[in-house]
Amino acid sequence: MDTATQIGSTALPSSAPLPVHPASFSGTLGRHLARRLVEIGAKDVFSVPGDFNLTLLDHLVAEPELNLVGCCNELNAGYAADGYARSRGVGACVVTFTVGGLSVINAIAGAFSENLPVICIVGGPNSNDYGTNRILHHTIGLPDFSQELRCFQNVTCTQAVVNNLDDAHELIDTAISTALKESKPAYISISCNLPGIPHPTFARDPVPFFLAPKISNQLGLEAAVEAAANFLNKAVKPVIVGGPKLRVAKAQQAFIELADVSGYPFAVMPSGKGLVPEHHPHFIGTYWGAVSTSFCGEIVESSDAYIFAGPIVNDYSSVGYSLLISKEKAIMVHPNRVTIGNGPSFGWVFMSDFLSALAKKLKRNSTAHENYRRIFVPPGLPLTRGKDEPLRVNVLFKHIQELLSGDTAVIAETGDSWFNCQKLRLPENCGYEFQMQYGSIGWSVGATLGYAQAANDKRVIACIGDGSFQVTAQDISTMIRYGQRSIIFLINNGGYTIEVEIHDGPYNVIKNWDYTGLVDAIHNGEGKCWTAKVRTEDELIKAIATATGEQNDSLCFIEVFVHKDDTSKELLEWGSRVSAANSRPPNPQ
Repeated sequence: MDTATQIGSTALPSSAPLPVHPASFSGTLGRHLARRLVEIGAKDVFSVPGDFNLTLLDHLVAEPELNLVGCCNELNAGYAADGYARSRGVGACVVTFTVGGLSVINAIAGAFSENLPVICIVGGPNSNDYGTNRILHHTIGLPDFSQELRCFQNVTCTQAVVNNLDDAHELIDTAISTALKESKPAYISISCNLPGIPHPTFARDPVPFFLAPKISNQLGLEAAVEAAANFLNKAVKPVIVGGPKLRVAKAQQAFIELADVSGYPFAVMPSGKGLVPEHHPHFIGTYWGAVSTSFCGEIVESSDAYIFAGPIVNDYSSVGYSLLISKEKAIMVHPNRVTIGNGPSFGWVFMSDFLSALAKKLKRNSTAHENYRRIFVPPGLPLTRGKDEPLRVNVLFKHIQELLSGDTAVIAETGDSWFNCQKLRLPENCGYEFQMQYGSIGWSVGATLGYAQAANDKRVIACIGDGSFQVTAQDISTMIRYGQRSIIFLINNGGYTIEVEIHDGPYNVIKNWDYTGLVDAIHNGEGKCWTAKVRTEDELIKAIATATGEQNDSLCFIEVFVHKDDTSKELLEWGSRVSAANSRPPNPQ
């Protein structure tokens, strides 16, 4: 959503008659919040009931344009809101006070790290209990109710505690608009006795509110563009690398405009995959240092000038701080700042403005792209399989590649799926999401639920390891309940493989489950769900044919058995480098 547009542009025109229901004319806080969520695009809200939020949930259920999605636990509700925000631009979840809030907080921390606007709403204590020195249930047994708030202050960009009606309108609207402006989660606590009480500040329709547009400092923008153009036009073989903050800056279109005009090849950082079109003729793959896709790392690291647009550089994305990138050769373009080499740095210059203006000043230079085409060798095919040979992971992902189209989206769980999914070539309009900065195992189950609920025109293909699945398996139930038709590949290799490659021990071995049996039990004959166990390529081919054929409208869960040591070569390299970074001895005192 463009920040210059009115929040509420998706709502019905003020002249259009609204559906009549009990909350329509009451002008209540609950009605106001429900309409606000509809206006900003969070039309599916992920919830877990608790006594402090039940009345609020009544008002959300009463809003005809809002769909309340009941989840099995608060963590998954938060992960689902995260996945929803990746598709729709904003997500929302509703939980109860402290016992629910502290359960959801891990998911909200992940959304904060990934720059996703998630509205986390908590049903709070009765307004009369504040300041009374009473001890309430669902708390840690102290009369001070601020523990939950203080926890959320670290993982949200704004917090609102609504325990009176006079400023409720202002607090709610400010929290929502701040989340959208900052592209970070917001925390809103609403006293359990307030949602149904009429108040003059709540009209039948919410009062329109606006987000102030972000406009670059014009002099700073011009100076940054001039300095960058001089820097790049002197280079012999410049390249462009897109990072995850392209999403925050809403600069994908400007990024492609720059690539088109400049002739430079472009790559993505691993957590930027899916944000730029991979069918573009200048796309050269994922830049991930030593575990980059073939020939991409060599082109980037041998360049004499590179533009990093929206990067996040941490120990994971830098492969244990081993990137062969020189600061003096780099232009770092952040959402609101540009730094050229070792300086200068220009503040309040916004990424989209900068990339678009820079495109008009660059001389076309395709040298690096020609070098890439000169050295590129197409990836080889997996080794020929023997009769009834156990399925290999590289064979599995060869078939997943063939599944992809503009009508699909890929969700990659933390683990070896990170590396195998990076090698998938995404067709035009194919979605792609994974959580790299936070890297919380189990994220993908809830994220698949949320993304599929938001993007119901796409079939989600989720690649999940057995260890991660054991953390959050319950909300397969919610996927079935809401008629989702994702295809989940459960990769069963008997443990936490990514941890094994960093540092092995007995704690990385898990109890094996009958995963399809579990999903069949959750299905319990209600809704559409189909499961299969796969041990060979022939069985995989048959399962995929069924999932895309007669079971095309069902949730399809395919358990894939692979050897515990069958990992991508990238994980082996990455794991050893991250292990070395983790095990550095203390610096001398």
